[in-house]
Amino acid sequence: MKLQFKHQKFQADAAKAVVDVFAGQPYLTPTYMMDRGDGNYQIGLEDDTNFTGWRNERIVPELSDKLILEHLQKVQRTNQIKPSEKLEGRYNLTIEMETGVGKTYTYIKTMYELNKHYGWSKFIVVVPSIAIREGVYKSFQVTQEHFAEEYGKKIRFFIYNSAQLTEIDRFASDSAINVMIINSQAFNAKGKDARRIYMKLDEFRSRRPIDIIAKTNPILIIDEPQSVEGKQTKERLKEFNPLLTLRYSATHKSDSIYNMVYRLDAMEAYNKRLVKKIAVKGITESGSTATEGFVYLESINLSKADPTATIQFDYIGAKGLRKKTATVGIGYNLYDNSGESGKLDEYKEGFVVKSIDGRDNSVEFLNGIKVFAGDVIGKVSEDQLRRIQIRETILSHLERERQLFHKGIKVLSLFFIDEVAKYKQYDEAGHPFNGIYADMFEEEYNDILSSMQREIGDEDYIRYLDAISVHDTHAGYFSVDKKGKMTDSKLSDKKEGTSDDIDAYDLIMKNKELLLDRDPKKSPVRFIFSHSALREGWDNPNVFQICTLKQSSSEVRKRQEVGRGLRLCVNQDGERMDANVLGNDVQSINVLTVIASESYDSFAKGLQTELADAVAGRPVAVTADLFKSKVIVDARGNEQVVDGDTAQAIFEDLISNGYVKRGVLTDKYYADKANGAIQVAEEVADSRDSVINILDSVYDSRAMQPENARDKNVELQVDPDKLAMPEFKALWKRISPKSVYVVDFDTDELVKKAIASLNQNLHVPKIFFKVETGAMDEIKSRDSLLDGSAFSKSKSSTYDSSKQIRVGSSVKYDLIGKLVGETGLTRKAVVAILTGIEKSVFEQFKFNPEEFIIKAAALINDEKATAIIQHITYNVLDEHYDTDIFTEPTIKGKLGTNAMKAQRHLYDHIVYDSTNERDFATDLDTNTDVAVYVKLPDSFYIATPVGHYNPDWAIAFYEGTVKHIYFVAETKGSMSSMQLRLIEESKIHCAREHFKAISNGNVVYDVVDSYQTLLERVMK
Repeated sequence: MKLQFKHQKFQADAAKAVVDVFAGQPYLTPTYMMDRGDGNYQIGLEDDTNFTGWRNERIVPELSDKLILEHLQKVQRTNQIKPSEKLEGRYNLTIEMETGVGKTYTYIKTMYELNKHYGWSKFIVVVPSIAIREGVYKSFQVTQEHFAEEYGKKIRFFIYNSAQLTEIDRFASDSAINVMIINSQAFNAKGKDARRIYMKLDEFRSRRPIDIIAKTNPILIIDEPQSVEGKQTKERLKEFNPLLTLRYSATHKSDSIYNMVYRLDAMEAYNKRLVKKIAVKGITESGSTATEGFVYLESINLSKADPTATIQFDYIGAKGLRKKTATVGIGYNLYDNSGESGKLDEYKEGFVVKSIDGRDNSVEFLNGIKVFAGDVIGKVSEDQLRRIQIRETILSHLERERQLFHKGIKVLSLFFIDEVAKYKQYDEAGHPFNGIYADMFEEEYNDILSSMQREIGDEDYIRYLDAISVHDTHAGYFSVDKKGKMTDSKLSDKKEGTSDDIDAYDLIMKNKELLLDRDPKKSPVRFIFSHSALREGWDNPNVFQICTLKQSSSEVRKRQEVGRGLRLCVNQDGERMDANVLGNDVQSINVLTVIASESYDSFAKGLQTELADAVAGRPVAVTADLFKSKVIVDARGNEQVVDGDTAQAIFEDLISNGYVKRGVLTDKYYADKANGAIQVAEEVADSRDSVINILDSVYDSRAMQPENARDKNVELQVDPDKLAMPEFKALWKRISPKSVYVVDFDTDELVKKAIASLNQNLHVPKIFFKVETGAMDEIKSRDSLLDGSAFSKSKSSTYDSSKQIRVGSSVKYDLIGKLVGETGLTRKAVVAILTGIEKSVFEQFKFNPEEFIIKAAALINDEKATAIIQHITYNVLDEHYDTDIFTEPTIKGKLGTNAMKAQRHLYDHIVYDSTNERDFATDLDTNTDVAVYVKLPDSFYIATPVGHYNPDWAIAFYEGTVKHIYFVAETKGSMSSMQLRLIEESKIHCAREHFKAISNGNVVYDVVDSYQTLLERVMK
């Protein structure tokens, strides 16, 4: 198949905007004598003709900066862009184009137009990554014939390679249009890592490649400048000596927009139907009964006040059980906040926030449960969630494929995964076999096809499906090692999570047209698995479903996720299915469905917020000033600049027609626009379309300003003088011994109590998955994006995990072994408990094995904790903790947020978890009685039968100032024993016994809530 390209007005307008800025520049093609260099010349370069260089002619003196600024402002007014007050350098122009509308095509067309009008022929395309470089190169290849037909000439293009320097000579000496494509890493290093482009090279006759390039006065085209242009790159780009610089992106940084000449942003592209409509399938889990202790920790929020946590938990609302998200602080009680009319017993036992730790992004509850950001407790296994995502992707694919089959459109689905082994594995002999996701895919695909309703008229489609085996219809596109095995891509940019694997991108690009072929013999592949690090390389127009089989992270923006599938699709003739072919049906055919690994509401809200940020440069409200000085065009092509009176007339007419209320466009405006019935003021009746275009540019621009926080991150350093202090050495000598505990309690009694507790309290519900689907029909305004109304939900359905979805039966659980590991009891005791509980209680294991193990272990540990307090003793060992525990870990904090400078602390700073800890540390640090203190690292712990226990502080006072010189403290925000759960109480009891055993009473251990309480204890 050969892709067909069409002439589209918006692409021609974008090229014209650049050309018109330099109106008056004559058509010139100057030559110059190139630097021959030293040494042996290569064959064919001996004569002067081959040393003739062709360069871009500089802007002629007659085109003054004042004149160019006037041209620029006229172009901006024509394109409804706020006119620039000055030129931002000589010369920087910015073009904003939404992902998927043909940005590369547009700048290739702009090159041809600049060459046609002014003779300029040397261009350099600078890209941020290997993936984009390979994609740009492919675009030059596939558009070559199309542009040659229009302009009667071809561009000579190549990728810069420091090992092929003859290309640089050809670039300079060839009179045709020449384009060099270069990724910023190729010229962006200095010193010992200096790139070859800056070196005098023997094989280049002692010349520097950059000098030969700079002599041509090239035009720089920066693709995705927000990713290319760091401070260093901006400096390096000056060495290319550019005639002018054009910047193309969908997401320009606000401080690098320069002189914008054309804008086709997300709102306009979507509403003009130049990209696919976006639909989302979100998946949320919930239990069938209110007995599942579900908690999802979304994030830890650090500020100058106490740290808070954003958590999601079950809630009884007016319409039943739902998920509630709340930002909480220490002391927040989930049980008290779990319903309006009633409360959920699942949160009754100790679900009170005990601590919020910004160092490891965790929240600990009084019941001892600790959750880390992104983790869920009371949740089904990840494999079940992934299986549902795969199934939903297949269902969406088949629905879309069936709809488009008779239109000759191949449908593709794209799965992004983060580990090749989940798709493909290899045995010892190197033979491949399916990974877990490939197995899931084949099982679900076969299951769906076997129960698919076959309708009359579907015979051809069913024959198509029957001609493709499940094994052949999915394929993996990954990096490949030397043995031909698929392998994980190495990340070249950890922040963006992208790879530089040229071979992998080559495979993706090479098979682009083949994947679009619907012949089941030639191209049976319809479902593609690829590494998430290769996502930038995917730009296939017929991707209709995108499914990311990993937890959606904040680093990957939602626009990035959908961006791979926004292009309008093509049919079997390579013809793009746009408004010229489909009319108003463009976005009923072109629908991109994202199968998200999060809830529908969460994904839709996130995407809309990002889109709202992206359209932040639009006018504020509809007023007369909106039209003033704008250029409007009538039906005959005559241009008119709107004066003040005409602007007022347009505005008043909009109000009288009911189109504007308080500066905002009304529903009547959108209804009349959809019906083609918009009426405008008599004075501009011939320019109705221009007036509508101006109105389409409006949104509310009250964007939230991001905090301009200074970088206050600190890494704690141990103070060697404090480590050598005699007071610290004496303290450490007394608290560093390790101990071993002995518990002497009646096991039979514990077994009986555990059985009673499990029978009464063990509830393992079946898990339900809710799949919600919705789409974004149009973007009326930025407000509709911010308030979430641009997306509308269309349907939802539920999976019952025990019936409708296959749980991997090959997974075997060592129930007894797991419970032994979780509780520390003997196998005999665990067997006695399990055989003693009621049959109906034990049968819950098969619904959700992981949850059964977690909950059963927690209940047994509760009973064990009660027994321990009366029956534990500690014995000192010969082993000691080494001071390495202070120097080995890296502890980081942020000044003013969760860290402060310290005088008496073992480290130069202290990282605190709460304002209570901060105040306690401040008092320690300023008190002259304190010799030295340390917040003990996690690796300093006391072994207890209910888990490791980490005391908070070790303090040494100066001798003679207090009664007890050496003190180990646990700080609590509240001293109420009712709030200390059994397990917590048990750990504290164990700590008291441990310190008694190792120090003969020389070290006092206690729980305190302030420095004042500490003083009371050390003075006793």
